Amino acid sequence: MNRLFHVPLSPYCRKVRLALAEKRIEVELVEERYWEQDPDFLRRNPAAKVPILRMDGRLMSESQAICEYIEETNPTPPLMPRDPVDRCEVRRLVFWFDDKFHHEVTSKLLYERVNKKVTKQGYPDSKNVKYGAQRIKFHLDYMGWLLDQRRWLAGDVMTLADFTAAAHLSCLDYISDVDWNRNANVKDWYAKIKSRPAFRSLLADQVPGFPPPAHYADLDF
Repeated sequence: MNRLFHVPLSPYCRKVRLALAEKRIEVELVEERYWEQDPDFLRRNPAAKVPILRMDGRLMSESQAICEYIEETNPTPPLMPRDPVDRCEVRRLVFWFDDKFHHEVTSKLLYERVNKKVTKQGYPDSKNVKYGAQRIKFHLDYMGWLLDQRRWLAGDVMTLADFTAAAHLSCLDYISDVDWNRNANVKDWYAKIKSRPAFRSLLADQVPGFPPPAHYADLDF
């Protein structure tokens, strides 16, 4: 049985979960309290990070490496385009969300509001929260601009770029930190991706002490 060591509100874990689910690859989810530095966990990944996927008799870490392995070994349905130029755009946007968006928004909102409490690292830094709340507006506007020209973020078909963005935004939506009324294109895009069967397990996530808002699992917002 495939096994994914994860935490529910990790956008990197959610990206892998979406890729697996879209390709209908069954996986057992094992919640990993990575901050406790358990010796067994460190043996699985000395970098002390999730996700970690046990699949095909091997352990894999780093979400993008995992997703590319999944894509190469299970190419249907495709999450990466065949054209090199299109693949470059998908990878650019994946990096945009996993790096720039993460550092400017996810780490400033989700990590401050939730992760600090869960890992007992203190209270949210109000300056970080304020910065993240301001920067997410820029990113939503940028997504809206992309979607004004394309059906999906990287082009005319859904790709890993969409799952990467949705993984981050779904975590923030869990804590009501996304203004879906800011851009109609983004809201329509998220409604489409949120309604996919691959998204169901994410919408069922529950984090003790942090109940999701009523709209979180509502496909019609």
